Amino acid sequence: MTSTVVILVVGVVLVLTAVYISWRAGRLDRLHIRLELAREALDAALVRRAAVCLELAASRILDPATSLVLASAAHEARTAGPDEREHAESDLSGTLRAAVEQERFREKLAEAPGGAGLLEELDEAVAKVVYARRFYNNAVGVTRTAQRRWLARTLRLAGRTEYPSFFEIDDTPPASMAAE
Repeated sequence: MTSTVVILVVGVVLVLTAVYISWRAGRLDRLHIRLELAREALDAALVRRAAVCLELAASRILDPATSLVLASAAHEARTAGPDEREHAESDLSGTLRAAVEQERFREKLAEAPGGAGLLEELDEAVAKVVYARRFYNNAVGVTRTAQRRWLARTLRLAGRTEYPSFFEIDDTPPASMAAE
């Protein structure tokens, strides 16, 4: 009778351990899916912001020098490789801030034909980049924490998945956009 109880207890412990390990592996899988979706959303937001900046540069509302610098920064951000992406996106943020913070920028843009719609798109694109980057970096933090746990490292529950890295850029919106 005693050996039957011991076998039963060991069996229950093994089943509970297997269920827990399976649950942890499933959680890591869901976190990686969330991370991939957050990265795709961030990429889409960055591409959209660059497209709106190119549209703004081509609108002929800005002076030629500002248009050229903004178009160049937006083009660099769109064509940058994975290693240069963070730097190119930070440069675009700085260039956009410099363009938007010119005297009467918002008024000139709002008065121009189609400018109000472009201004609204620009505000939305800049805000989406800020939110998408925060969401992505949050997902990276949670995933890294889960991957660092003893059980995940010991049993290699993350498989051959890369250790995720944060996406650090200067995405500070222009002061006139942050106030809204």
